Amino acid sequence: MHVGLLPKTYEPKKIEDEVFKWWAENKIYERVKKLSEHGEKFYFLDGPPYVTSSIHLGTAWNKIIKDSVLRYRRMKGFKVRDRPGFDMHGLPIEVMVERLLNIGNKREIESRIGIDRFVEECERFALKNLCILTEQFKNLGVWMDWNNPYMTI
Repeated sequence: MHVGLLPKTYEPKKIEDEVFKWWAENKIYERVKKLSEHGEKFYFLDGPPYVTSSIHLGTAWNKIIKDSVLRYRRMKGFKVRDRPGFDMHGLPIEVMVERLLNIGNKREIESRIGIDRFVEECERFALKNLCILTEQFKNLGVWMDWNNPYMTI
């Protein structure tokens, strides 16, 4: 990251990449957490988004607000629990997988592919989208414990 005069042209992607690189190289998230490791505990339970598709504006807004609260608490000296969560089960996942596999009704699951394979496809779909959403949230600059999410799978 360079310091000094502003460049003649504004290249937001380049600046974003420099900031993320600087954060990673200098372990900024880890260092900030360490500053308050002995502080009063602040437990945060992330109301998890479903992993049915990429994030949308509402999901991004929700996560950014949560991130702001967590950063504020850290700055006030709290030891913040910031484990992100993801809903990875149930009807929303099943419906998306049924669409992907061109399944018209629940009976077709049994007759065409079998329940075991359908469950495997649901798990594969959920885990793939977990990775996508995690990267999208990271790209928004959200600081959470991305290596230790809770998953309802």
